Amino acid sequence: MPVVERSLLIKAPQDELFDLAQDYGLRLKWDPFLREMRFLDGAGEAAVGVRVWVRAWTGLTMVAEYLTLNRPQVVAMEMVRGPFIFRRFAGSWRFQPHAGGSTEVIFRYQFETRWRGLRWLVNPVIAWVFGRDIRRRLSGLKRGAEQMDLRVAPRA
Repeated sequence: MPVVERSLLIKAPQDELFDLAQDYGLRLKWDPFLREMRFLDGAGEAAVGVRVWVRAWTGLTMVAEYLTLNRPQVVAMEMVRGPFIFRRFAGSWRFQPHAGGSTEVIFRYQFETRWRGLRWLVNPVIAWVFGRDIRRRLSGLKRGAEQMDLRVAPRA
C-alpha cells in the first residue's frame, strides 16, 4: 500500500498540539483540508471506535473510525465509507516532543486504490496530491498553534 508521510517541527508542547489537532471545534479554523466534520452515532469526542463524517475541500466525503487514540502521542483513523476510488484509506498523526518545548508532528496517509491495472498511473498522482495536502495541514496546525494562538489549556 502506498504511504505518504510528512513532518514538521512546531513550537508548542506535545499535549497542547495533540489537543488542538483533535478539537473539532477549533479544527476548521486551522485545517485547510476540511470544510465540515461531525461525530456520528451520538458521540461527542474522539475515542477508539468513534466514527466521524468529514467533507474535504474537494467536496468529497468520508466516514472514518478511530483505531488508536493515545493522548498525547498518536491518533489513527481508517475509512469506513468514502470515495469509490479507494479500496482502503487510513491516516495518522504522531506527536514527538523535542527539546525546548517544540514537537515534531508526523502526518501519514496510507491508501489502496481499487483498480489494480491502473495503480501505476493513479497512485503517483494521488500520492502527490496527498503530499501537498499534508504539507498544508501541517502548516495550518503550525500557524494555528504559533500565530493564531488556538492552543487550549491541556487536560489533566
